[in-house]
Amino acid sequence: MKIQELYDSRVTVVEEQKALNDLALAEKRDFTPEEQEKYDKMDANFVRITDEIKTAEAAEKRQLERTAEIEKREGLLKSHKAVAKTPPDGDTRDKKDNKDETRKAEYRDAFNAVLRNEMSMGEIRALQADSAVAGGFLVAPEDFIASLIKSLDNRVFIRGLATKYTVAKAESLGVPVLDNDPDDFDWTSEIKTGSEDSSMNFEKRDLFPHPLAKRIKISEKLVRVSLIPIDALVRERLSYKLGVTQEKAFFTGNGANKPLGIFTASASGISTDRDVSDGNTVSAITADNLINVKYSMESQYRMGCQWIFHRDLIKMIRKLKVPGTGDYIWKPGISADKSDTILDFPVNESEYAPNTLSTGKYVGILGDFSWYWIVDALSMQVKVLNELYAETAQIGYIGRLETDGMPVHEKAFARVTLA
Repeated sequence: MKIQELYDSRVTVVEEQKALNDLALAEKRDFTPEEQEKYDKMDANFVRITDEIKTAEAAEKRQLERTAEIEKREGLLKSHKAVAKTPPDGDTRDKKDNKDETRKAEYRDAFNAVLRNEMSMGEIRALQADSAVAGGFLVAPEDFIASLIKSLDNRVFIRGLATKYTVAKAESLGVPVLDNDPDDFDWTSEIKTGSEDSSMNFEKRDLFPHPLAKRIKISEKLVRVSLIPIDALVRERLSYKLGVTQEKAFFTGNGANKPLGIFTASASGISTDRDVSDGNTVSAITADNLINVKYSMESQYRMGCQWIFHRDLIKMIRKLKVPGTGDYIWKPGISADKSDTILDFPVNESEYAPNTLSTGKYVGILGDFSWYWIVDALSMQVKVLNELYAETAQIGYIGRLETDGMPVHEKAFARVTLA
């Protein structure tokens, strides 16, 4: 079934659920056992179709990335041929560029040979960034790191919404944060400059890429016979492992040697001043509360806002209506470029968003996530464990990447909090 057909099927299921829910609401009663069973079956069908859409869209994206990777490799092959044909009296700058490209290609080929376990220990030591005593990590090529970060952006949706910076190595990035807006401009004459304003000040916060490491294992047979290039295979496995770790940290990290999360109350990120519980009960979200959350934010920050909820909360929200109008506050996306919305803002679903329903707990957030900043260090290390898993015919790989993240302006966020 095509992706658009899946979207159409999902809309049909939603309309059937609405009709059943409207009937119970009109009669001011709960579902009968038969209606509840019917609704639950429709809900399971909704989840199944939604998962199929995500799988199909992810497969389509991976296919596009593979095509781009093949085209890139074809371009490199053409570049190598051009280097071979460069005349002796060619332009000096062109020669230097070609030599640089050749060196990069040679290093990339050597790196891939190490990943395939096809190099001698002497050759491996020549590539190592530090001594064998220190562990002998290999520095990954720049294009490998760039592709890994791109893959992480696809896996961890908050990375796609955030503002990202890169530094050459693990250096801090000073972040000027606007604590107070300046007063309005003064109406004045041509020669006057207006009164001095002291209400606008900046507080410096540092983003410092913190190291995180992940270990993966790949069978020797898969490494030997796979049609997928070994660097792409390792990158895919690492991006999955690193993606899970990063998404958790961007949500609930405490900022101590890791990112500061959006669901962590902190004066350095989003304080409790941005918690909105009005209208909620101790165990449930209400439509009134979500409206309060929306309008707790100033209009200039609402323009780029999106919601983040766990699927359990989305399931609850899908039954809520706007008081007075009877319109459902959740609306289904009807195509790949039109996502599900809550009160007209796109909604993102994450398994790592909080879903504990008890007093004072965070259960969602509305925010302009361009005000969440992420800094990545463009230095990644990969260690190949050739012998540790020999008994199980596997090769181990340890990837070390350095990153950090934090909300830099709390007015761009509002957290959904239970009473």
